[in-house]
Amino acid sequence: MKMKQHRRLTRVVAGAAVAALVLTGCRSGGDEESSAGPGITEEACPDAVNKDNGCIYLGVISDLTKGPFAPLAVPITEAQKAFWNKVNEDGGVGGYDVNIEKYIADAEYNPEIHNKKYQEMRNDILALGQTLGSSQTLAILEDMKADNVIGVPASWNSAWDFEDQIMQSGASYCFEAMNGVDWAVQERGVKQKVLAIHYPNDYGGDAAAGVEAAAKANNLDFASVETATGQDNQAGAVAAVLKQKPDLLYITTGPAEMATILGGAAAQGWKGTVVGSSPTWNPALLKTEAAPALQAMYFQAGPWGPWGTDSPGHDAMRKALADVESPSDGYTAGWVWEYPLLAALKSAADMDGGVTRENVVKAASELESVDYEGMLPDESFNKNGEPNEVAWRQSVISKVDPKAPTGVSITKEMAAGPTAEGYDYTEPCFALQG
Repeated sequence: MKMKQHRRLTRVVAGAAVAALVLTGCRSGGDEESSAGPGITEEACPDAVNKDNGCIYLGVISDLTKGPFAPLAVPITEAQKAFWNKVNEDGGVGGYDVNIEKYIADAEYNPEIHNKKYQEMRNDILALGQTLGSSQTLAILEDMKADNVIGVPASWNSAWDFEDQIMQSGASYCFEAMNGVDWAVQERGVKQKVLAIHYPNDYGGDAAAGVEAAAKANNLDFASVETATGQDNQAGAVAAVLKQKPDLLYITTGPAEMATILGGAAAQGWKGTVVGSSPTWNPALLKTEAAPALQAMYFQAGPWGPWGTDSPGHDAMRKALADVESPSDGYTAGWVWEYPLLAALKSAADMDGGVTRENVVKAASELESVDYEGMLPDESFNKNGEPNEVAWRQSVISKVDPKAPTGVSITKEMAAGPTAEGYDYTEPCFALQG
């Protein structure tokens, strides 16, 4: 289905659902409901900053304990709390404060648990301020559409550029990977072979598709290896590196797995360049045995500048999170991701009927820019057009820098390489696995 047809269908279904609710007088049966619909009340938020404001409730479904991204997800979630607290301190949105603390769930990076947690909160939230994981978000996407619920992904899957319900910020894993390979060819002398090692899911598959496209564009041999989560499951990945001896290794896993693969291969004599998808880095890796190999060979492909970057948005984030003792770019991602949702809420507040699920979906789909306060270019978010025309293709490359607050600093500023610039983006790079 083409993009415009998909959007029209989504709006027709959403409008019919809202009309049915109005006709039946049903307001979803949740705890936090009002005439405006689920997730929004005239009553003030718990511990409200503005006692005279109503309350908008946002949900969070994350990976907070034992999943592979818990070290990133915890700061992501804390940053999002701080973001909305700042919004509330600035007066709120359309006469409402925003609460993102009441409905927080840990899905352990498991799609089935993710779905279960969504079912538990779906009647009580206006939107999802965070839904972590590509396959995990896919597990609830159809229900989100049926509910007219917008979601902010804690992921960068190319499929989200084709979905009205999902408000993605920054380049997808696919474009990020293309840019990483192009950069390695230009700056690291990669000439022969690239090996993509990745999780066997939509996160890993999307990046691997970008690596393959860039390998083809640069006349490189390409191979890929899937690997499971867990540090103890990387022997096969290490063996593949030693056997295939790639010039470039592109890794799309969690931080622990990435360090295990790189460190294990380096310890047995492999030398080359490693570019990791954005979620592969955590500054805690500098305290591991893999630190020397990381400093010598690892580079991070990323959607925006890390914690220490100079921009008004980064400054606001650091001020709001001044008590953080150990910065992580989980905080940076969590903060950046909320800007489009704030823009959609502001836009919906000015519509007939004010802030409702339907209006937020409509507002999000019509946004042509978002004020990221310099953390990303305003034009990087644009839902009002075909993805081939409006999707953001630029990203950054960072190097390991022990002196930087989060252990990395930019070595290649925001740009799109030739592969991403020329890519025919008429469908997601990787087909989501339902």
